[in-house]
Amino acid sequence: MKKVMIFILTYNHENTIVSVLERIPADLMKSCAEILIADDESKDNTYEVALKYKKEKKLKKLTVIKNKKNKGYGGNQKFCYNYAIDKGYDIAVMIHGDGQYAPEETPNLLAPLENDEADFVFGSRITGHPLKGGMPLYKFLGNIFLTTIENLVLKTRLSEFHSGFRVYSVKALKEIPFDKLSDDYYFDSEIILQLVLAKKRIAEKPIPTFYGNEISYVNSIPYGLSILKMLGEYLLHKNRIKKSYKFDIKNFKTLNRKPNEKIRYGYFPSEY
Repeated sequence: MKKVMIFILTYNHENTIVSVLERIPADLMKSCAEILIADDESKDNTYEVALKYKKEKKLKKLTVIKNKKNKGYGGNQKFCYNYAIDKGYDIAVMIHGDGQYAPEETPNLLAPLENDEADFVFGSRITGHPLKGGMPLYKFLGNIFLTTIENLVLKTRLSEFHSGFRVYSVKALKEIPFDKLSDDYYFDSEIILQLVLAKKRIAEKPIPTFYGNEISYVNSIPYGLSILKMLGEYLLHKNRIKKSYKFDIKNFKTLNRKPNEKIRYGYFPSEY
């Protein structure tokens, strides 16, 4: 049986983190190896609320950490992936602490990896009626526009590149240089590009869209420009005009580290 780690990215989610935890299916809560809450130096009481929940529910498999410094959306993911590698887990599930992505759908996303049918699975809002779920029209159109360009450049047929509901094979993560990627929000698109270059199997599952009252920390125009810049960097690398280490998959050696070996980026327990 594959060892599954669920990690929840949080930043100022004191009002939603308990709900997100309780929406994880009971069977999955029992079967998963660990649930990690990675709080990225929230300014509210997210960390304290999560610790209180852990104590009240006596959840030994729930680990709650708070970064001493804000690592950024991508940087926080890097920490979690390294954590999964160091613990020797097989699968890493990413859930957001704001509840925008339905934790109830996690088993559907897990299935292809548990059955060894994929290396990476993401929940697609585009195939799940996003406008009915409250996705703003400008975000829907922007998503379609960027995804179309990304598919053309990468010769893929994905319905979107920008969903934050994801499940990764830890083995696949060990075979790509994700440490070279951005610490910001476009990390999500960059890592898909790496997985495509590494010829990993990618699957997608439709998920419902929910836009509540959560605060968006993503500025759409700079985000879109960053994605286009990323694609330009990839094309320059592909055509051997300018080398990019983040996309140099062929020369990246698989990390053959043992579980619990010190992680690469200096993120030690005392530095959370």
